[in-house]
Amino acid sequence: MYASQLSNRYLTSRIIPFIAVAAVGLCVALVIIVVSVMSGFLEMVKVSGKSLTGDVVVSRPITGIPAYAELIREIEALPEAEAASPVVETFGLLRMPYGSGDGGKQVEMVEVWGIEPESLDRVLGYRSKLYWKKPAESELAGIAETDPRRDPFFDREAEGMALRAKDGTDGVVLGIEISPFNRRQRDGSYRTTDPRTGGQSAAYFMANTEDVLLTLVPVSDSGSLSGEKKRRFSIVNEVQSGLYAVDESRVFMPLAAAQEMLLLDPRPVMSRTEFDENGRPKELGTGPARATTIAVRAKPGVDPDTLRDAVERAYVRFYQRVTADPGQLVDPPFPDSVDISTWEQRLANFIGPVEKERELMRTLFSIVYVVCAGLVLAIFWSIVQEKTRDIGILRAVGASRSGVLWIFLRYGLLIGIVGSIVGALLAWAVVDNINAIHDLLGTPAPAWLQVLAWIGVAASLALAVMGMVRASALQAVVWVFITLGLAAVALVLLQHRGFLVWDPSVYYFSRIPSSLDMNTVVTTMIGGVVFSVIGASIPAARAADTDPVKSLRYE
Repeated sequence: MYASQLSNRYLTSRIIPFIAVAAVGLCVALVIIVVSVMSGFLEMVKVSGKSLTGDVVVSRPITGIPAYAELIREIEALPEAEAASPVVETFGLLRMPYGSGDGGKQVEMVEVWGIEPESLDRVLGYRSKLYWKKPAESELAGIAETDPRRDPFFDREAEGMALRAKDGTDGVVLGIEISPFNRRQRDGSYRTTDPRTGGQSAAYFMANTEDVLLTLVPVSDSGSLSGEKKRRFSIVNEVQSGLYAVDESRVFMPLAAAQEMLLLDPRPVMSRTEFDENGRPKELGTGPARATTIAVRAKPGVDPDTLRDAVERAYVRFYQRVTADPGQLVDPPFPDSVDISTWEQRLANFIGPVEKERELMRTLFSIVYVVCAGLVLAIFWSIVQEKTRDIGILRAVGASRSGVLWIFLRYGLLIGIVGSIVGALLAWAVVDNINAIHDLLGTPAPAWLQVLAWIGVAASLALAVMGMVRASALQAVVWVFITLGLAAVALVLLQHRGFLVWDPSVYYFSRIPSSLDMNTVVTTMIGGVVFSVIGASIPAARAADTDPVKSLRYE
C-alpha cells in the first residue's frame, strides 16, 4: 500500500517529475512524427506505383508475346482476374515543337507505351490520370478560380481516351512534366505558363501546339536493329500519374501504331525450307501481332501473389494449346522465358530503397530512447538524493529492500506511461495538422502574432528587472533567458515572409502524409515505458541499498 501512495505523492508534489514526463513525451512524439511521415510517404509511393503497373505483369521485352489477345482471354476467364490490357513498352526520341536544337526543335529521350486506352483504363485507371479534362462537380470547390481546367478549351478527355486528334490524326499523350511550360503550383495544380512573362497562357498548352516527331528503333528476334522508324503525332492530352519519374519521361501512343513502328504488327511469315518458282522463301501466312507486356488487375479481395500463381498456370495452358495447333505460324515464348511478377516484385528496385530509408530513420531515431533513459536516470538520481531521509525512515520502520526498489520502479513506470500517452497525443496533434502547420509556415506571420510576441518580451523583461531589484538571482537569470528566447522568436516572426519545407513545385506529392503509423505508435509508447523503467532502475537500486542509520543522519 505504501509503495503506491508514495509513488503518487512523489509524482504530484514536485515539479521535477513533470520535467521527466515532458522529456519522455517529447522523445516519444519525435519518433512517432518522423516515422509516421516516412511511412506515409512510402505508402503513397506504393499506391502510385501499383496504379502504374497493375497487380500482376506478364512481360516479354523487345520481341513480345504473339497471340496475346488469346492469352488475355485466358487470363480474364480466371476467377482471380478482373481485367487485362496489352502494352508495348520501348524507348524512343521525341522531337518537341520548341527548343533551339537542330531545326529549332528539342529532342527528348522518352519511355513509350503503346496502349489500348479503354482496356488500360479498366486495369490502371488510365482515364483518371488524364490531366486536361473537365473537373468533377465534387472537385470544383477545391480548385482555384484561376485553374485553366475550368475553361472548356482545356477539356481534352475525349481525345486522350481515343488517342486521336480532332482532325483524325493519331495522337500521343505526354507525361505532364515533359513540357517545360507546365509549371506546378503550390496547391499541386498546373499552369501552362508563358516563359517570357511567367503568366498563364493557352498558347503554351501542349495539346494545342503543332505535332511532334517520334522515332523508334525496332529490334529483330535475333537482336539486330532493323532501322529507325519515324512518325508524326498530334499531342492530345497529358497525364499526371503520381510519380515524377514517370511524368517526366512517359509517352502514351496507340497500340497499333507502336506495333507497326516496332515491327510487332501482323507480318508475313516466310518458310526457311520451302521456296517459290523464283527461288525466294515461300510465304506461309501472316503471323499474329505481339505485345511486350500484359497488365492484369486482380478482383477485389484477391492478393497479387494468388493472382500471379493463377496467371502462371494460365500462361502454361495458353502455351500448350497454341504450340499444339498445327495452324499456328509463330509459337509463343517458353513459359520460363516470360516474366510474370507482382507489382511489388516489378517495382522492388524503386520501393526497396524507400523502405530501407524508413527503417534507417526508425533505427537512428531509436537512439532517442537512450536519451530518454538518461534523462530519467538523472532526474531520479536527484530525487533519490533528495529523499534520502524518507528512505531511511521507511527502512527503519521495516520496509524491505524490494519494497523501496518497487517504489521508484513504480514511480518510473508511471512517468513512462504518462509521458508516452502525452507524447502520442502530441504526435497525433502534429501529424493530423501537419499540412495546416506547413501552410502557416509558408505565409507571412500575422501582425497580431508579432505584437503578442513583443508584448511577451516586454513582460518577461519586466520580471527579470524585478528579480534584479529584489536581489533574486534565480528569478533574474530565469527571466533573462526567457526574454532572450522570446526576443529571438519575435525577430524571426518580424522577418518571416513564408518558408515552405515541402514545396509541391519541388516534391512531387502536393501534401505531406498525415496519418499515424499505428504500429510505430504502439512500439514507441512501449519503448518509452520500458526505457523509463530502465532509467529509474539504477537510482531505485541505490535507494534500496541505503543504510537506514546513515540515512537518518543525512542532511
